[in-house]
Amino acid sequence: MTRQDGRTFDQMRPVTIETGYLKYPHGSALIAFGDTKVICTVTVDEKVPPFLLSRPQPQGWLTCEYALMPAAGLSRNQRAGYGNTTVKGRVHEIQRMVGRALRAAIDLKKVGSRTLQIDCDVLQADGGTRTASVTGAMVALEIAVNKLMAEGKITENPLLTRVAAVSVGLHQGNVLLDLDYKEDSAAETDLNIVMTSEGGFIEVQGTAEKGVFSAAQLSDMLKLGETGIKRLFELQTKAIERARR
Repeated sequence: MTRQDGRTFDQMRPVTIETGYLKYPHGSALIAFGDTKVICTVTVDEKVPPFLLSRPQPQGWLTCEYALMPAAGLSRNQRAGYGNTTVKGRVHEIQRMVGRALRAAIDLKKVGSRTLQIDCDVLQADGGTRTASVTGAMVALEIAVNKLMAEGKITENPLLTRVAAVSVGLHQGNVLLDLDYKEDSAAETDLNIVMTSEGGFIEVQGTAEKGVFSAAQLSDMLKLGETGIKRLFELQTKAIERARR
């Protein structure tokens, strides 16, 4: 059986990762999951937040901001700072998720007293913006770390692993991989999975939107998500290899 867009249940949308998309950040990548497109950048700030200054052992910091650009969806999103003084709870949730995921990938004690600022700006949203953000930001982060090491600012590679993320869900009783917006908005269950390249789980966000899901269905979703994430690690590796050339 196939889905509305012709994919099989276990098939991801076409995924592309274009590195070096922007000139000025230490690392940048434009990632697309189908019609979802996110620019991920890493900017280096040579200082750390005040809460780290009192720690006995110096370390760096990594944080993330996430935003939907004005024309990302069917209706215009208001820019922050233009009469829009509140940040939506969903935005907080997603940027914290991306930050947690990437902090699991790096030893901040090896970064030095600097902050790695991740920015994930959604150019077009068609489902899976948070998973695309995690996956693309990891590529931008590794490129930024490589540049810092080439500049001699970091002497030892701080990266511990790679991370990637994908969505799975139950739609009309079927377990689907990488849901687009129409599927996600109608899904009985929505699950977002973040994993390391060694197969460990960093985060599993799951919600039964309609009804409940069983332990067997959860197991099926986790297995399918792991399959999709393995594919994403392959694409990350190819993108980073291209960036080195």
